[in-house]
Amino acid sequence: MNKKPTIYKIGAAILGPIFKWYYTPIIIGKDNIPKEGSCILAGDHIHLYDQCHAIVSTNRTLVYMAKKEYFDNKKTEWFFRGVGCIPVDRSKKDEHAVESALSALKSGEILGIFPEGTRNALKEERVKEIYDKYFTDIDYETFSSKLNAGKPKLSQIRYLLGLYDKKKIKKQELDMYIYNADEALKELWKNNVIKEHDYYDSLLLDFKFGAVSMAQKTNSPILPMVVTGDYKFKSKNLVVRFGSLYEVGKKDLAKANAELREIFIQMLKENYEMTK
Repeated sequence: MNKKPTIYKIGAAILGPIFKWYYTPIIIGKDNIPKEGSCILAGDHIHLYDQCHAIVSTNRTLVYMAKKEYFDNKKTEWFFRGVGCIPVDRSKKDEHAVESALSALKSGEILGIFPEGTRNALKEERVKEIYDKYFTDIDYETFSSKLNAGKPKLSQIRYLLGLYDKKKIKKQELDMYIYNADEALKELWKNNVIKEHDYYDSLLLDFKFGAVSMAQKTNSPILPMVVTGDYKFKSKNLVVRFGSLYEVGKKDLAKANAELREIFIQMLKENYEMTK
């Protein structure tokens, strides 16, 4: 098993306590992190610091997969290489990254991965796509500013647009709801336009198959982790939950991916009910 990289050790020892003091996350289920053996730690992705919760919750070294753009930037390359991250080219099927990840698992490491494939946030190119398709009747700068003000999840914006496309909400409703998607979906749940499960499902992007596929190839369990709440000083609602180990075994990968998603949905529900 690989030794901890020097930068990883320094970061965990010095920055870890500072991170916990600053954000005061409530961490649940960290004892579910295996003390030894391979494991895929799969988490939802709402913030750049999501992986920090796992790092401060175990003495084991985590090997995270990270987008190659971090390695192409001289300001961040030293850090991501220094802590042993695996660069992933998201513009293609990156076989080299997959082989590196499989090698880490076969060596008994914990591999960190985000099944959603990217951070669940609304980026500028997405805003423009949404505007061009649905909102050209208003000024783009006004639309963009109002939409980004609430820092919405991309998944929830897509969910609302899907409801409109399916004619479950009208255009005038979409015009109101789009700027506060989370509250709008809660209201639609309250009014029985969508179900409780639909609301929690809206908190996640589609899952890629990487986690369940690598788990099956290496006979490694998956440890689900969800993060909810706000990253702010002395946060009152930042909750991190580690679930029970999930075994893929010989299951059909589509079935395993769907089951994993249902586990995430239930964990998200538990987190939200804690912080009502």
